[in-house]
Amino acid sequence: MSPQHSVKNIPTRLPCWLGAIALGIAGLASSGAHANTDPLSDLLTVPGSAALGFAVRAEESPYVGGGTRYDLLPLYLYEGERLFLHGSRAGVKLLKNETHRVNLFLDQRFEGYADDRIPPSLAGMEERGSGLDAGVSYRYRQPWGTLQAEYLQDVSSFSKGSELRLSYSYDWHSGRLTLRPSLTVAARSARLNNYYYGVRPGEATATRPAYEPGSGVNTTLALYGTYALNGGWRLLGGVTHTLLDNKVKASPIVAKGSQTGVFVGAAYDFGTYKGHWAQETSPTYVKVLYGKSTDDGCHLAKIVTLRCASTAKVNSTRITGVQIGKPFIDQLNGWPLDIVGYVGILQHDERGLAPNGLQLDAFMKAYYYGFPWSERVKTRLGLGVGLSLAQRVPYVEATSQAGRGRGTSRLLNYLDPSVDFSVGDLLGVRSLKNTYLGVGVSHRSGIFGASRLLGNVNGGSNYIYTYLETAL
Repeated sequence: MSPQHSVKNIPTRLPCWLGAIALGIAGLASSGAHANTDPLSDLLTVPGSAALGFAVRAEESPYVGGGTRYDLLPLYLYEGERLFLHGSRAGVKLLKNETHRVNLFLDQRFEGYADDRIPPSLAGMEERGSGLDAGVSYRYRQPWGTLQAEYLQDVSSFSKGSELRLSYSYDWHSGRLTLRPSLTVAARSARLNNYYYGVRPGEATATRPAYEPGSGVNTTLALYGTYALNGGWRLLGGVTHTLLDNKVKASPIVAKGSQTGVFVGAAYDFGTYKGHWAQETSPTYVKVLYGKSTDDGCHLAKIVTLRCASTAKVNSTRITGVQIGKPFIDQLNGWPLDIVGYVGILQHDERGLAPNGLQLDAFMKAYYYGFPWSERVKTRLGLGVGLSLAQRVPYVEATSQAGRGRGTSRLLNYLDPSVDFSVGDLLGVRSLKNTYLGVGVSHRSGIFGASRLLGNVNGGSNYIYTYLETAL
């Protein structure tokens, strides 16, 4: 099998490069047929703050024989003056005050099923992929509760359907506990329901007749909750119960007329602290890097435990990149531990094996520097965690996954372990004290196939790189 043939036949899970850039975040509360009323919209209250966490979700599949689906979701949140990331939703605030809020957004729709996890009753049917919706929402808040209306349109060319949602919710506070019960009514177009719950004539069998449910209305009852722990941690949870439209319930591929889902998780809110990010004089970190791919056997665990430090000898590819960082927290809880937020862009040099492409990374990174010798030569041990979005699936991932018969995804989890030292301390040059030379690993992975957001990918790639970073 030629390299070109391997890359060409690898499926990708995200349908739209530009849409995926704006999305960039996991769907915490989105699941199945129930409506998303954006339960994470008020989790972060400090402008410019970010949060990292995870959630485990379980939900009943609406399809016959689908059983219960489990999903591990990396959770990344951001609340800016104009931009926001809330679970599966990313967008722009057109208007926001205590009473009114208007958003334009993109939202991942977690209906359907992947082609590698098809219920037996749906065998022979084409994949019903998770779509990407563009939408507009209006929220009206009063002491008696919150009213919200939103309109969504599929822009990923999957269902090409639309949905109008009307919801009411009420926030109840007691100390550190916040509960938000909500009721949502969702009017769904015929295209949307036919795509996810219909059977096309070419898919019909003796036990699965052709069927089109047409337009309909789903109703969702939900209860979301957060509990603030000490030190910036918050526990998250929720339960949803959706009543499907009667015409959807009548579909030969739908198991029953309702769907229940639950999720639990935790997130660390960096906005709890007044970090350098809130100060006009905060430094900006600029990092330039260059790296080479490793072989499949030289995976991240072996690299960080110093059992492997070699790059690929055959079909080796390269990365060149720039990362820009802003400090969030200095000396977390008084420890020699700093937190820095980064956005980076990499150029993949596939060396003629496949078309070159860009990669966008967004992550939070912790630096530990409490070593006995750090007073003389400051040494930092870092670990970054976030998301990575590739313009094209990198060659090393495409060929590795093809050899295993597994799928790929442009959006994957990102890890960035590194170690560096102060060039100024080593050379005795005071002006270079905040300039660091080091080595790191650019790691993309699908969290062992446990995350639907990441295409249920089990696999990834590693690039060992050297870098120079300075504070401006």
